[in-house]
Amino acid sequence: MTLTVCFHGAESTGKSVLAARLSAARGWPWVPEYGRSYAETHGTAFTIDDLLAMARGQDDARAAALRAQPPVLLLDTDPLMTAAWARMLFGTVPEVLLGYPKADLYLLFAADRPWVEDGTRLFGTAAARARFAATAQDLLVETGVRWAPVSGDWAAREGQVVAAVERALAHPC
Repeated sequence: MTLTVCFHGAESTGKSVLAARLSAARGWPWVPEYGRSYAETHGTAFTIDDLLAMARGQDDARAAALRAQPPVLLLDTDPLMTAAWARMLFGTVPEVLLGYPKADLYLLFAADRPWVEDGTRLFGTAAARARFAATAQDLLVETGVRWAPVSGDWAAREGQVVAAVERALAHPC
């Protein structure tokens, strides 16, 4: 059985960087953020249809990665995070976004790292980042998934992620 661990949270909190780092260091495969490549191709003037396409693409990539049956699979976002985007951009969450399979563990990355503009990010002000972080957490609570917070510098984040994954492996739900 594969433990799926989703990195969840506002933009520019280190999710992609840490997923790549842990994949290299621990051999845990990871599913990159489909929405990033989508935004780089289609732009960031998103519609609900764009978000639905991103969720489908992300979930298809997750399903493909699961076929290898690794012990741990890191997900650099999932449709639940896309739901947070929908709430941020449109004030609503299409039910379909909540119907996708959920990860076994969500790690909520705090917006306590410096925001870096990369051409695909939209919420760089302190107020917008705080609102996005709260929206991401609200969706974890609303859906009742298993989650843990991640914060601090890179070393602290890495240590918290590894500890959370090891706890989840030792005590699966």
